[in-house]
Amino acid sequence: MPTTAGTIRQERTILLESTGSRPVDFWQKKALGWAMSQYDHVVLFNNNQASISNAALPYPGFPNRLAAGMYQPVAFSPDVDPFQTLFRHHLQHPDFLVGYFGYDLKNRIEPLVSRHENTFGFPEIYFFQPLHLIDFDDDRLTVRSWGNPDAVIDAILADSATASPFTPKYQTENQVQNRVSPDEYRQTVRQIQQDIIDGTVYELNYCIEFFIENTVIDPLTVYDDLTKRSPMPFSHFQRIRNQYVIGASPERFLKKEGTRLISQPIKGTIRRGTTPDEDAQFRQQLRSSEKEQAENLMIVDLVRNDLARSAETGSVQVDELFGIYPFQQLFQMISTVSATIRSDLPFTEAIRHAFPMGSMTGAPKVRAMELIDQYEASRRGLYSGAAGFITPEGDFDFNVMIRSIFYNADTGTVSFSVGSAITYDADPQQEYEECLLKAEAMRSVFQG
Repeated sequence: MPTTAGTIRQERTILLESTGSRPVDFWQKKALGWAMSQYDHVVLFNNNQASISNAALPYPGFPNRLAAGMYQPVAFSPDVDPFQTLFRHHLQHPDFLVGYFGYDLKNRIEPLVSRHENTFGFPEIYFFQPLHLIDFDDDRLTVRSWGNPDAVIDAILADSATASPFTPKYQTENQVQNRVSPDEYRQTVRQIQQDIIDGTVYELNYCIEFFIENTVIDPLTVYDDLTKRSPMPFSHFQRIRNQYVIGASPERFLKKEGTRLISQPIKGTIRRGTTPDEDAQFRQQLRSSEKEQAENLMIVDLVRNDLARSAETGSVQVDELFGIYPFQQLFQMISTVSATIRSDLPFTEAIRHAFPMGSMTGAPKVRAMELIDQYEASRRGLYSGAAGFITPEGDFDFNVMIRSIFYNADTGTVSFSVGSAITYDADPQQEYEECLLKAEAMRSVFQG
């Protein structure tokens, strides 16, 4: 454990010099570049609000927050319930915790298995107390540190004339490959639809993996490029030693703010137009689509049931149904569900009861996850899990790890997955095209 400056975090706030219309972007890049040069535990949360089109989400995205260095890890054991371990650690050390829940943690929540091996090597759950926590808020920078916050500020401010620590572009010579061919995809969709006809499930989120092997990438440059192509409210860059998550997630899994739980499932996607008129037509097409509304409503009902397991009786409500929000490449249909958490419930139980996000499984949830393992060609790992942070007060905010690139520098492997909701009336070719649309920004980072 590093030497500390005391028994509590030391805090400093400074005003930042203006570097243009949005100084927070400049200083985040500076701080991220500094952190990557110093530590093997680095996590950035970025809301990109200045880059998202006009309509703001019902609740704001991630704060602009950087965790640099590890002060203390959470010691998970395969023989001990991970949610109890996380809660007890926080109870004993009421500090910030940063980390993730991988999708395959489902096997420790429900009687499920994963038939594919964990070839990518990421742990299924990982949390740590950061050495330094740095918040960027317009023209202010705040450091909360177990070390010397003034030294952290001085290091970030050094060489401030440099516009960016990133090179403008990165491309790998190795080609992006698809784990599933178009014909295999369409055949699987038809099999899922037969399951729906048989009454096994109502809806299933079927995902496919893209990958690159034997490659070396610059994670910072890839993150910068992906963020420019796809600026999202739950953007997330993570380095845990030689394992990286480069994320552009549009979706919130679960947020706790005081006694309030907030979930914002996404179901419903359509591309952006090339002209204002075409853009408006696509927006209206998504808004009025009975198919997309039916998919969204099924997941809203699932999320309502998940939250009800943790909520005060009668407190679950739908704040917004079928909201249409514009992002750089596409429109998304987003609903917002909220509830009041029971006062006697550990906050980690609210996460357990809702995990994984219903928008990435289907309904009914457990049966859908069984079929997902049967039909998908690879293990999801971190994909469609959740990444985020917990505050000293026990509040938290987690995204859904979608539109994310996973990179293991030890094995030289890059992976990213996309999926869509398969229903009775889904068209297999249209669902495949939706997957390609969702993968577009990530593929273009590597192949232009």
